[in-house]
Amino acid sequence: MLFGMNAYDAIYDVVRQIPRGSVATYGQVAALANLAGKARLVGYALYRVDMTSDVPWHRVINAKGEVSESPLRYGTDYLQRSLLEGEGVTFSAAGKINLRAYLWRPSGERIAGGWDE
Repeated sequence: MLFGMNAYDAIYDVVRQIPRGSVATYGQVAALANLAGKARLVGYALYRVDMTSDVPWHRVINAKGEVSESPLRYGTDYLQRSLLEGEGVTFSAAGKINLRAYLWRPSGERIAGGWDE
């Protein structure tokens, strides 16, 4: 298992692959970074991303298809939604994204079993 910045680097490498107009869940990113079961670690890593970096942090959402809200994010919850909408991702009236329509599916990825956080 990876620890420290090596784990963060693995997470950032996965997130950089999420194409414009698609989303991935925290659990999905963790699994793809060989950190299965470490969805919270993905959240911690993305919280540390500099807004000017090339890591599209805004494309990672929770398994419910929602932007995860936090009082510690200083308004980036709204920024995340705005960035996703700017890429063509739509939200329901309840603030959810249709994961069947927008979930990133890397080639060869096994969808069966889901991406539980």
